[in-house]
Amino acid sequence: MALGLCISSGAHAQQAVGALFGQASSGETVVVDNPSTGYHREVTVGADGAYRIPSLQPGTYRVTLRRADGSTVVRDVTVNVGTGTPVIFAGAGAGATELGAVNVVGTRGVNPIDVSSVASTSILTAEQIARIPVSRDATSVALLAPGTVKGDTAFGNLASFGGSSVAENQYYLNGFNITNSFRSLNFAQAPYESIAEQQTMTGGYGAEFGRSLGGVVNMVSKRGTNEFTAGANVFWSPDSLREEPANAYYSNPLVPDDLGKIRQDNSKDTLGEWAASAWAGGALVKDKLFAYGAVTFKKVDKDEWGTVLSKTNTSETEKGDPIWLVKLDWAINEDHHLEFTGMSDKRTTTTKTYSNTLGELDRGPLVGTSYNEAGGENYIFRYTGYLTDTFSLSALYGTSEYSRARHLVTANGDRVEYRGNLAEPATGCPIITDVRPGYRQAITGTYASTCNIIGGSIDRADSKDTRDQFRLDFDWEIGDHRIGFGYDTDEFESVAGTSYEGGRIWRYSTNNGPDGIANTGDEFDIVREQIVNQGSTVRVEQKAWYIEDNWQVTDTFLAYLGARWDTFENFNGDGEAYVKIENQFSPRVGFSWDVNGDSTFKVYGTAGRYALPLTASVAVRGASRSLFTRQNFDFTGVDPVTGAPIGLTPRGGLSYINGEFGEAKNAATIASKNLDPMYQDEYILGAQYALTEHQNIGVKGIYRKLKAAIDDNCDYTPIYDQAVADGLDPVLPGSGFPYCRMFNPGADSVFLTDVEDNGVLHEYTVPGELLSPPARRSYRSLELFWDGDWDNWFASASYTMSWNKGNTEGGVKSDIGQADTSVTQDFDYKELMVDAYGYLPNDRRHSLKVFGAYRINDEWSVGGNLLVQSGRPINCLGVLYPYHGGIHPYGSSFFRCGTTESGGVDGPADPVPRGTAGRLPWTNSIDLNLAYAPKWAPGLWFKVDVFNVLNNQKRIAVTEVAEDGATGVPLNTYLLPRAFQSPRSVRFMIQYDF
Repeated sequence: MALGLCISSGAHAQQAVGALFGQASSGETVVVDNPSTGYHREVTVGADGAYRIPSLQPGTYRVTLRRADGSTVVRDVTVNVGTGTPVIFAGAGAGATELGAVNVVGTRGVNPIDVSSVASTSILTAEQIARIPVSRDATSVALLAPGTVKGDTAFGNLASFGGSSVAENQYYLNGFNITNSFRSLNFAQAPYESIAEQQTMTGGYGAEFGRSLGGVVNMVSKRGTNEFTAGANVFWSPDSLREEPANAYYSNPLVPDDLGKIRQDNSKDTLGEWAASAWAGGALVKDKLFAYGAVTFKKVDKDEWGTVLSKTNTSETEKGDPIWLVKLDWAINEDHHLEFTGMSDKRTTTTKTYSNTLGELDRGPLVGTSYNEAGGENYIFRYTGYLTDTFSLSALYGTSEYSRARHLVTANGDRVEYRGNLAEPATGCPIITDVRPGYRQAITGTYASTCNIIGGSIDRADSKDTRDQFRLDFDWEIGDHRIGFGYDTDEFESVAGTSYEGGRIWRYSTNNGPDGIANTGDEFDIVREQIVNQGSTVRVEQKAWYIEDNWQVTDTFLAYLGARWDTFENFNGDGEAYVKIENQFSPRVGFSWDVNGDSTFKVYGTAGRYALPLTASVAVRGASRSLFTRQNFDFTGVDPVTGAPIGLTPRGGLSYINGEFGEAKNAATIASKNLDPMYQDEYILGAQYALTEHQNIGVKGIYRKLKAAIDDNCDYTPIYDQAVADGLDPVLPGSGFPYCRMFNPGADSVFLTDVEDNGVLHEYTVPGELLSPPARRSYRSLELFWDGDWDNWFASASYTMSWNKGNTEGGVKSDIGQADTSVTQDFDYKELMVDAYGYLPNDRRHSLKVFGAYRINDEWSVGGNLLVQSGRPINCLGVLYPYHGGIHPYGSSFFRCGTTESGGVDGPADPVPRGTAGRLPWTNSIDLNLAYAPKWAPGLWFKVDVFNVLNNQKRIAVTEVAEDGATGVPLNTYLLPRAFQSPRSVRFMIQYDF
């Protein structure tokens, strides 16, 4: 122990690999072998007694110290992704007392003490994941890590890391970025049977990782070895063993007539799933060429009956092409390695819509079918070379394609689709709304279409995203320094656009009461046509340089110094750049102190800046050609099938809304000229201590603060007023006077504007306080954790106490389920930010997680997973009144409640600051499993998982809009549950390993 431990490497610059390091006597030779792959490498221990072997594929290695007198010492160790594995030998010759190996083959604790890294990370292997009851997907495994919480169900199955929104994470497979950057709300899905390890980084990661304010999920796949392996399994979750989901009841006490009445009867909802997988791996040429492949066939069947006011219900099936992964590895020699990964996750969700009798649960005739395509193919090529004993490089190229296409088919077999042409809206039945008095409670109104399949927008039939990524990473050891540096480019292109089903919305209204009769003169019913079409091909080009130095200041103290420079450039549908941010500087520093010099007590800390680019989706409407029109008509009748008006006579001309004329927008006017990226500063201080050989404890404090955000602002009046003061005659809206612009909330913004729509751009500097307050978001947490592993069991426990506060959640808005990343309504008008500061949707004050597994004997084992969590805050969103004599046009979007008393506006509402309308209840969930591996059939394995054993179905999301946006009348849907905990369910598995 007096020799100390030479610590090397922080977060490893080549994300799909790990490293070995340690200490022995100067001049001795360390030999590393992997019998499974034939890998062999020898290094000479340096004059300071240190050695290091970087860029190792995760796996089991034999490390041999060869001394000058010919004697040897052998250690068997496990290398994990993204971490360093210490192997310490005695340093005084053949007769010296040997220090025991720090990492030995066998079950490891979930979060072993890694004094070689400053990052906050947890790693789970395929073997550990298989032993605990957890859904087999990247998000569910990431949610086991401290500091992570599940995001709002409006965005799918995604996690929030350290108070950031679910749109601020990055996902990697074998070093390739598999995040879908269109909105950053999904990522490519590998067959989970092919995942060897998953590393979840919740903070403090090095400069080679960027474009993330939340966390990083870093996965590596399995690969072939000299030993042939194969297997197959089936997972089955029958609906018959799933408990009935909870019903939703009206909960707004301000509408007593409806309080307690049922709104959504879920008693007939069903959900069943099965998945079958097979895999095989081995050597095509021993010690040289290896192959591994896995394939999964999956099917999900789901029935949803919706609200009792719905005229339709749906039956959904998700299936499609098999999900597959292929991995090839070619060990050209001990210094050069090539690998290839191919993966496909194409799938189609088929949703059949049936008619339904209002107030009942029945299934009438088929209305039509929706086909949603998702997923695509990914191909990754990677080269790793040890150019010298101290210099190595990795080169990666990857390409991917992801589909977002959608089309509908009517009951008669007619295809309904949108092809992206602004002048040709989607085909099919139009959407009908009716806001005349007397019809409001019927949702779809008297004139409801009987042929709407989805009643919403359709993605264009050729929607897709493509990515081309190239990166170089270098690793160079110079004395006490290990220098990592690299460069990467990431080009992302999206074909995107939407149109209403049927091409338009018809909205009926009146000024003469609920008689339903079309009139003329001073008293009349009126119908408004609204068309919104978008369609373009947009691009984001991202480039980054980074450099980092892991400086071994002393034998026990590592200093990490890193810096990253990011360039983000966004292009609209005409190929013009509308945002370019060059060389955004992100410094990162940290330290790791091995207090005792033997990896038993670690004190560490990090400070860093992290930047986030704009998503591609921003340009589809905001910067590219789009069409938004309205026109009012008199009408003489209504089509009894479609609900569309007939006998139309225009009442006035066609209006273009938001400056969306269907013409090209001037790219120079879309965003502030001095736009900064969204970025955040983070500070972490922590310690880990080994209680015994088998368990350790830790504590960590985290502070994150958002320094700048990007969003859109739609208040044109500061520029308009200045233009008038300058003697100009503004034309609004105009092609160069966009309705909304990208800006940094709270910062002075420099806008170019074609004020008079004559091609002449005028520059205006708008003080930040005229548009909005600064974006604010902070996250503070204290994490306590414990890990243990013994021969027959392992377990992990963590408790997190956190505060997530601000006036913006980030890229998305859980308050109203708004998934328009980077263009939420938060900062559209400064009035929206009044009383907006408070506890945010991802605030979970207390979170306790415990999971693990116990092997009873050679045949039987059990596993468990416990989650106890406090509820998220609730808001009360109402109208802003009075506003220029009426209600603000943004309707029920303000932190105001209590505008009305008896159905009419009679005074200003009371402020209800963000997060002060109560909290959702605490939730707890216990998952258990039992596994049986009979001796009489080696390789055979049975397992049953029971999720949510106690069948707790607490509310986890509610409707927070409290007032009608047009009148201020209290809504009976306020506090209505939007989502519950999933009911108890059972999953069976049978597996055979050949």
